[in-house]
Amino acid sequence: MVGVAKWLRRQVVALEIEGSNPSAHPIDFLRVAALPFLFVKAIVVNQAARIEDVALDTNDVEIPQVGPGDVLVRAKVCGLCRTDLHIIEGDLPKRKLPVIPGHQVIGVVEQVGQGVSGVKPGDRVGVAWLNWTCGDCSFCKLGRENLCTRARFTGYDVDGGYGEYLSTPADFVYPIPTVFSDEHAAPLLCGGVIGYRALKLSRLEPGQRLGLYGFGSSAHIVLQLARHLKCRVFVFTRSAEHQEMALEMGAEWAGMAADRPPEEVDASIIFAPAGELVPQALSSIKKGGTLVLAGVAMSPIPEMPYELLYGERSVRSVANATRQDAMELLEMATQAPVETQIQTFRLQEANEALRLLKAGKINGSAVFMIS
Repeated sequence: MVGVAKWLRRQVVALEIEGSNPSAHPIDFLRVAALPFLFVKAIVVNQAARIEDVALDTNDVEIPQVGPGDVLVRAKVCGLCRTDLHIIEGDLPKRKLPVIPGHQVIGVVEQVGQGVSGVKPGDRVGVAWLNWTCGDCSFCKLGRENLCTRARFTGYDVDGGYGEYLSTPADFVYPIPTVFSDEHAAPLLCGGVIGYRALKLSRLEPGQRLGLYGFGSSAHIVLQLARHLKCRVFVFTRSAEHQEMALEMGAEWAGMAADRPPEEVDASIIFAPAGELVPQALSSIKKGGTLVLAGVAMSPIPEMPYELLYGERSVRSVANATRQDAMELLEMATQAPVETQIQTFRLQEANEALRLLKAGKINGSAVFMIS
């Protein structure tokens, strides 16, 4: 069977490289016929370990099965996220091992399962962090599916996008605006969506002042969204290169986390997973302002004087995002328009890319080019 699978895979790849259209060669029929027998490439995490100590490599894995209500997506690109690092390194509780990480996928629908409507083979779609929600718990019924008590997450509870194919519920894929290329769209599906939800929760009004702590994938998108709202943006980051990039993208001021901005801000968002930033950020927020913590994990928040909260300042976290958040972000990103800054890598360069991400040496977003 393995020999058959490899032969079929070679035929599909050969026809794709040749660039022939289906009228000359039945490539679509051949690919679909071959799918049940194919072994595809993916990065599989078998146990938690520091990215400096693990050797991630592509492996041959069986192609995912498509159940009722699911679609099979052939991944074209997948964005890298710090959450992937948290999963690989064990900062988050173990949910599924082995697991294929990745939750910022742009790809093409290859197959649809029984009962699927509204999505068809050939559609370009995005797959994000939120994989499934129950629809029945109190949070789901209140429109807060991001807090669903039984939610599943892509690349964490189910296999994700660090591979050539993934299966995912059809109700949780997104049409991608044509103005974005695959690689520039990928960061919008997590960095963009989480940043957008954080911006909403900050209660920032047009024309107000926003502080951003950390200047990676999310922050460089939020900066553009805030500027679209005519807001003034102050960026706090230790990287001189990131400070320069922020200023070039429209920030009014950029400095270190411990620096005082030129003026108090109305709201701030912390993207860096560093709890020690919380009191520093609060010290620069005006009365009645909001501090939003946008990471899925964070180091301990140190003890701090009550005066930093006094004045009706509030601190709140972001937990995942809803499908509505994703749709609103994609629309707003089109209107702004958002231009994601990316660095691309091959899937075989996963170790290098993730180590650079951990060290804060990615300018903007990192994206795997898969097929």
